Amino acid sequence: QVHLVESGGGLVQPGGSLRLSCARSGSIFSNYVMGWYRQTPGKQRELVARIASGGTTNYADSVRGRFAISRDNAKNTVYLQMNSLKFEDTAVYYCNLVVGGRNYWGQGTQVTVSS
Repeated sequence: QVHLVESGGGLVQPGGSLRLSCARSGSIFSNYVMGWYRQTPGKQRELVARIASGGTTNYADSVRGRFAISRDNAKNTVYLQMNSLKFEDTAVYYCNLVVGGRNYWGQGTQVTVSS
């Protein structure tokens, strides 16, 4: 059974930085894609960044150049380094894993950018 647990959210001022972590428990044995999505009330969940098992990364245009996704395979953890945060980055951030045709989600972590 695969589980994802996010951490690292919080309150930060505009221009500040946060690092989110997503720890995976449970083994996977095939190609996968892990990513971060975010959602605000009344809006659809949107892709922020993702990284494939081969290392390819993708970013939403709104975060490219400010956010960076990375992983530590030894710790089964994916990170999202968020720099130069803006008010509009405020959202609940969810970790996502797609593997073997299945979709897994974490419980979400709140990121609030406010002065």
